[in-house]
Amino acid sequence: MDFDLIVIGGGIVGLGHAWAAAKQGQSVAVFDNNSRAEGASIRNFGMVWPVGQPAGPQRALALRSRSLWRELGAAAGFPVHTCGSLHLAHHEDEMAVLKEFAASTAADGLDIELVTSKQIAALTSAANQTNLQGGLYCRSELRVTPPIAISSATSYLATTLGVQFHFETPITKVESGVAFSADGQSFTAKRIVIATGAYFQYLFPKIHKAERLLLCKLQMLLTEAQPANWQLGPHIASGLTLRHYPSFIGCPSLAAVKERIAQACPELDRYGIHVMASQADGGGLILGDSHEYNDDIEPTDKAEIDALMLQELRKIIDVPNWNIARRWSGLYAKHPSQMCFVREVCPDVLVVNGFGGNGMTLALAFSEAIIHRWKDSAHLEALHGTPVSDRH
Repeated sequence: MDFDLIVIGGGIVGLGHAWAAAKQGQSVAVFDNNSRAEGASIRNFGMVWPVGQPAGPQRALALRSRSLWRELGAAAGFPVHTCGSLHLAHHEDEMAVLKEFAASTAADGLDIELVTSKQIAALTSAANQTNLQGGLYCRSELRVTPPIAISSATSYLATTLGVQFHFETPITKVESGVAFSADGQSFTAKRIVIATGAYFQYLFPKIHKAERLLLCKLQMLLTEAQPANWQLGPHIASGLTLRHYPSFIGCPSLAAVKERIAQACPELDRYGIHVMASQADGGGLILGDSHEYNDDIEPTDKAEIDALMLQELRKIIDVPNWNIARRWSGLYAKHPSQMCFVREVCPDVLVVNGFGGNGMTLALAFSEAIIHRWKDSAHLEALHGTPVSDRH
């Protein structure tokens, strides 16, 4: 079989490349080891999160992805909610960070507003008003329910745009123009994209190792459905998130936030906990999350982490139903110093990986840029900081 593009990996990064190419009229095939997408792309909050991306090219990509999500949702028939986000400040130092952020160029491109506790009450009934100092409301964020969005997008690409999906078809070897499956079949294409996320050990492992990728495990929770007609409203983020997202890194008061948290509850730093909440289409709340890296990752989840997350969530939100319906963990690959990385490992074969927890926010726009400017190495260098022509 011969295609214009072969994509290896059926998560959001792979689907982004497949969609961008199919819209150009290219013939596309997607290969995945599993019977459906099962990795980080379906194990997250469903947040499209421009407020967490640093101002400049990275935020521009996030805002472009925002437009692409709305386009894809309309075409594929899955809900894309324009919900916005709300950072809640329950400490004075957290409010100071939000004020510094709003007044600086770090907020460029965002539709934001500093809000009082009274204004927050009008935006969401979920905010815990005890000690609430205020917050930052951003209208730029979207919400999808990940399993629904990924499965719907996959079906749309297959039935409407003619993308061929080969699930349960592990690709074990790739050369220029050809991909070989575990059962001995070969598939040819003008170009190949390898977007295998955390499962990168099977194809070009040395290239991935050279990038010093970090494996990150996160624990997540889903509540039972909330009462009928109860809505969370915007995504909710606590002051703990300020120390996690690079968009806030230039705020002078951030050091005080970090110091207070480190002294008051070092376990939060130990497990990389920064709590957030998002509503799923079924009415439940997606809650999380934690971050454990490389050798700290264990196959079983830690009850201590779930307890800490719920403890911190109860400090910032009041919800009608705290009963937990599901618990799961996710695994993703994160580049230690860049937004992601791209490598041309042999002519017209690209490895794209390392988005960390930003795949839902960045992947659609980044994939579109790669497909549109495949041969323009200068453009790709501007996107991720490393020439695409570098080979190892």
